[in-house]
This record gives sequence, structure tokens and C-alpha cells, in this order.
Amino acid sequence: MSGALLDGKVVVVSGVGPGLGRSICLAAAAAGATVVLAARTESRLHEVAAEIEAVGGVTLSVPTDITDDAAVGNLVTRTVETFGRVDALVNNAFSVPSMKPLERTDFDHIRAGVDLTVLGGLRVTQAFTPALTDSAGAVVMINSAVVRHSEPRYGSYKLTKAALLAMSQTLATELGGKGVRVNSVLPGYIWSDQLKWYFGEIAKKYGITADQVYEQTAARSDLKRLPEPDEIARAVVFLASPWSSAITGQTLDVNCGEYHN
Repeated sequence: MSGALLDGKVVVVSGVGPGLGRSICLAAAAAGATVVLAARTESRLHEVAAEIEAVGGVTLSVPTDITDDAAVGNLVTRTVETFGRVDALVNNAFSVPSMKPLERTDFDHIRAGVDLTVLGGLRVTQAFTPALTDSAGAVVMINSAVVRHSEPRYGSYKLTKAALLAMSQTLATELGGKGVRVNSVLPGYIWSDQLKWYFGEIAKKYGITADQVYEQTAARSDLKRLPEPDEIARAVVFLASPWSSAITGQTLDVNCGEYHN
């Protein structure tokens, strides 16, 4: 699509899942990008790639465990050999939080989250830095509004995402001299199938409807609603695009005004 935000760009999305990861890939493709999809589950990659290709998009699917050096190296090699360049990297890896107080959270659970989200994100960013330097490209880290609050039971998740944010800010400083921008998107609740199921479980527990759970949750936001995955994805596309060429080291909160930054 001529004139689109990512026209002619190659965008790598790490952590492609059925929710936000899928939306990011589709939004990038709609903005004109060639999309490289990376995740551990190969069937999921092919499902999302098929959606993009059905409307004329170009993709490459590379099954990748971002906790493994060799797998990440293969992702970089396949991408560069196939398309010759990389313009943006989106780190969307997600680890399910324990949802227990820190005093009762298993250390192995915390280590797994840090290994995937923080060290995995760093590993992929390190590996793509040469290609991103060549294109004066961008890195977008998918973080979370959890860093804006200290609500009970989110401790291990906040620990991981806070480390990711600190790492992202340092990378912005270190890679800025190479022309590479690094920014973060912080979603709050995302109105996806996973959250719909979760609200349904809460509703059953308290004897209310899922709509009431939604209304009570959304009431804390300025817009009185929860963001959709596609709305988060459009923010990611903006930060990956030349339209944000003077923006680096920043966090973009996409939460319908639940938290202010």
C-alpha cells in the first residue's frame, strides 16, 4: 500500500500469539510491511501468516524459542537472507504471571518470566542490532501498565516488566548513536478472548454477570471502556514507523486512561 506507515519495511514480531501478537502482525501488514513471525508454536505462526497472505501480504514464519541462542541466530539469518534488511523489531514475548503474593511466589516462576521476557527480549534485540543499525530501525517492547501500580498479586509480573522497562531505556541510550530507536508500549487490560474468559470466571465466582465485571473494571478508566487488541497494535505500528523518527526511550500507555503518565 503506497504511502502506508510501514510501506516497504520488514518488521519482525517475536512472541506471536492468538491475541495481541496476531493483531500486531496484521496491523503491520495492513500498514504495508513484510512481516516475519516468530514464536515457539509453529501452527500458530502459520495461522496468522495465512491471514496476512490471504489479503496479499508477504510473510516469513520462523519457529523460534527466544531463550535459545541458536534459535534466535537462525531467526536473524532466515530474515536477512530472505529479505535483505530489517526495519523494526517488536518484542511481544509473554509469560503468564503467578498471581500470588511475592511472599508465596515460587522463585522458579519468577526466573522463567525474567528469562523469557527480559533476557529473551535482550537476546533478540542484540541479535538484530547489526541489521537495525543498517536501516536506522526501531525496536518496540511490549510492556504493561503493571509498572504503573502496586496492586496485590501482581508482584512477580511487575518485577519482570519493570526490569524490561529499565533494559529498554538503557538500550535506547546505547543504541541511539547507531540510529536505532527503542520504545515501549504499555497496555492495560486488553479486551481479548483471554480476558473475556477471565471475566467470565470472575463473574461465576461472585455471582454476577461478565458484563458487570467489565463495567466495574472499565469504570476506572477515563473512556469507561477497555482497549481492543487492534488499538494496541496501531500504537506499535506508529512507534515502528518513520512517523516516530524523533521518539526514543519513551513509554506509550494505551489503557483508555486507566493510568496517567
